Amino acid sequence: MARIPGKESEQTVQAMRREATRLIALHGFEGMNLRMLADAVGLKAGSFYNHIESKESLLHTLLADTMQQLMAGLDTALAPAQGPADALHRFVAFHIEFHAQRRDEVFIGNAELRSLSDAHRADIVARRDAYEQRLGAILRAGQRAGVFATGDVRLAARALIAMLSGVCTWYRPDGRLGVKALVRQYTRMAFGAVGAAAPRG
Repeated sequence: MARIPGKESEQTVQAMRREATRLIALHGFEGMNLRMLADAVGLKAGSFYNHIESKESLLHTLLADTMQQLMAGLDTALAPAQGPADALHRFVAFHIEFHAQRRDEVFIGNAELRSLSDAHRADIVARRDAYEQRLGAILRAGQRAGVFATGDVRLAARALIAMLSGVCTWYRPDGRLGVKALVRQYTRMAFGAVGAAAPRG
């Protein structure tokens, strides 16, 4: 996405990202057009091209930003980890919290990957692979330490991420379970999947 210097332009870009995320989650990428986005932001549709290269580049920016924030957040969450069991616990807690709180962003990341160009899709897939590899490293460390009975680490990592990421499709803040309860339940399931007892607390 092109950046225009100045506080007002940066605020416009942030408003575009926020409203584009909401509209794509609601209508799908193909169903959301720039006129809808212009009305939501309070701009003329033609003026969007002062801020973005194309509708598709806007989608790529949204997905890339989400992945960057996901990786940065994971780095912070894992920094204090003491061993692979603690790291897996922290990974699960972070992943559930991020996906529950950022439902629209992660939902469109899963649903609209197909709408990207080949180059942009490859970029997002590479970022996803890097995130999956962080979990794989935790599982391998646990397997070497005799803490986990993981089996095929790559398969286990993909299965765990698929299970954990599903929370964004159904979780509601006003639902029966809060985020802390979800973290406890998903932690038990994740540790069970790697043949280990979930940590207490």
